[in-house]
Amino acid sequence: MRAWAASRQTPLRGGGSRGARRWWAQANGSRSRAAELGRDAKQPLYPRRVPAVSDHTAEIELPPAPGDGAAVAHASLPVFWRSAPVPAGHAQGAVPLYVHGVPTSSDDWVAPLEHRGSRPVWRRWWRGRRPEDEWIVPPAYGEGFLERSGGLALDLPGFGRSGKPGYLRYTIDEYDRFIERFLDELGVQRVQLVMHDWGTVGLAFAQRLPERVERVAIINAIPLLPGYRWHRTARIWRTPGLGELAMGTTDRHTLGLISRESNATPGPMPGAWQDSVLAHFDAGTQRAILRLYRSSPPEVLAAAGARLGTLQMPALVLWGMRDPYIPARFAREYARALPHAELVELADAGHWPWLDRPDVIDRVVDFLSSG
Repeated sequence: MRAWAASRQTPLRGGGSRGARRWWAQANGSRSRAAELGRDAKQPLYPRRVPAVSDHTAEIELPPAPGDGAAVAHASLPVFWRSAPVPAGHAQGAVPLYVHGVPTSSDDWVAPLEHRGSRPVWRRWWRGRRPEDEWIVPPAYGEGFLERSGGLALDLPGFGRSGKPGYLRYTIDEYDRFIERFLDELGVQRVQLVMHDWGTVGLAFAQRLPERVERVAIINAIPLLPGYRWHRTARIWRTPGLGELAMGTTDRHTLGLISRESNATPGPMPGAWQDSVLAHFDAGTQRAILRLYRSSPPEVLAAAGARLGTLQMPALVLWGMRDPYIPARFAREYARALPHAELVELADAGHWPWLDRPDVIDRVVDFLSSG
């Protein structure tokens, strides 16, 4: 496969629905592992040129929520998203929409940047700096989901480069309504949802407006299903006082320690992943995480997925089985709940399975292209 570098363009700054819709109209011009993912190893994956990725920012008016006052109903929010052109005729006009989880951003869906490492002073206090104390770690893969499929990848409110206002509740219902508003602003009528972790809020949107979703891909997502109990870190976040303390003490050292259990690959999460998380892990993101988890006890999660059985679109449930946060049985529960689901279980991958198995990207994009 020929590699094509993705370009990062100057962010667009729009002023609402007209600018956003105008942008969208202009923009759309190893063998055993292959078998495990349901692919022909001899078939070239993407002979076409990889679309360039662009960055965008626009002010989007928030939809009114039940019980909110007029001031909040008419508030606007800076929203950041990335885009890449969708191939002509792709899935009858449905646009891939990538929805990230906690504590990340749309960075999940594009090729990671290189990581510039440096040996800390406390590990070389007895000597001066040497050339080997500085190094660069290249990314594990050069083309991410968005570069390969085209479409949209947004930073949800409270995360990444999007707004993080204190008046938002950061609930499942609020994110559901936000996704609808975001697509309306861009004039996008139909999408293919790809969701990871808390990106599962997209399933609330799909259940409410199934006619706007052509297919769904679920990757190690928070279970909107009965029987789930929060993992250890989530229980800390859900505890008043303790959660705030945990947030305030999160830095590169603690993130490295905590993330050692996240994936199947030994050691902490990649340096580029940690760079991305810490770059946006400010007070606004910490508040959003705490409110989201505290507004979502197990009964709320189960109620949010009560209509999964009504979804008739194709579904892919792709699961890293070495996920320390979500038991593997929920992959099968999702596959049973969705009438037309295909289940792919990866024994050698964790919560962010594409970081353990970059061929996961190919499998998801194949699923999107099959429409």
